[in-house]
Amino acid sequence: MKFKNSKVVIVGAGNVGSTTAYSIINQGLCEEIVLIDVNKEKAYGEALDMQHAIHFMNRNITIHAGDYEECKDADIVIITASAPMPKDSNNRLEMLKPSIQIMKSIVSSVMDSGFSGIFIVVSNPVDIMTYLVWKFSGLPAKQVIGSGTALDTARLCCSLASMYDLDSKSVHTFILGEHGDSEMVAWSSSTIGGKSLTDVMSDNADRTKNETKETLLEQTKAAGWEIFSRKGNTCYGIAASTTAIVKSILFNENRILPVSVLVEGLYGIDRVYLSVPTILNSSGAKETVEIRLLPEEKEELIQSAKILSSFYEELK
Repeated sequence: MKFKNSKVVIVGAGNVGSTTAYSIINQGLCEEIVLIDVNKEKAYGEALDMQHAIHFMNRNITIHAGDYEECKDADIVIITASAPMPKDSNNRLEMLKPSIQIMKSIVSSVMDSGFSGIFIVVSNPVDIMTYLVWKFSGLPAKQVIGSGTALDTARLCCSLASMYDLDSKSVHTFILGEHGDSEMVAWSSSTIGGKSLTDVMSDNADRTKNETKETLLEQTKAAGWEIFSRKGNTCYGIAASTTAIVKSILFNENRILPVSVLVEGLYGIDRVYLSVPTILNSSGAKETVEIRLLPEEKEELIQSAKILSSFYEELK
């Protein structure tokens, strides 16, 4: 793909969708962005506001509100829309029914346009929604990608970097599995500056203090709620991580990110959407990277996959 004529459609002009659009504009990643929302006035207002901002930026990108027929020649369609979770049900299938119907309607409308590009799914629960987009679209699995644990991984990197007064990009680790309670960390392959994280933590006890791998993971899981409980939404982190996925696809970067993809055979997991390190380029999810996990880590990942696949059974 090239910058010329590159086009990204974002379905959902709420906090996440609009912030993602602004992040893409700031980095000058494509030539055209289209915002689609059931609230057409909201989409129009967001697009107009950003179009004015582009005057002060490095690239003259076009952004406007539009309809699904504009997906026909899009390189990427990002889905951020979802229904609010009802609070009066303990049945997860019942709780998700509204979002499932919304996703089915969105995907049907996108595919009816003749779209043949790459879906990036951000809507939560992202692993299940990505699986549904794959099923509803009929596209090859490599063209349907969920934002997965890319942001979770960044949050863990930021926590570790803060402990040791480092740039978070010097921390190398992956959170795998479900974007949710059953996610796990590939601790055995985690490094800081080429040194194993386990050694860093033990050799720097004065800075590690009472932090453990377990507390770090729990803090990472709770980070979204820490933000949401204070400001009512989370948008910047997920927008930035989604933008990184977009960039790797549009610029054919072959960057490795932990995103939700269809895992078939890896670690003994079959046909489940969950996060593993994945090479992303202009074809979409080019290839998954198999990390050599410890037996206990592999078992954690398998259990996470079982939780997700059990939901598939409920959908039948």
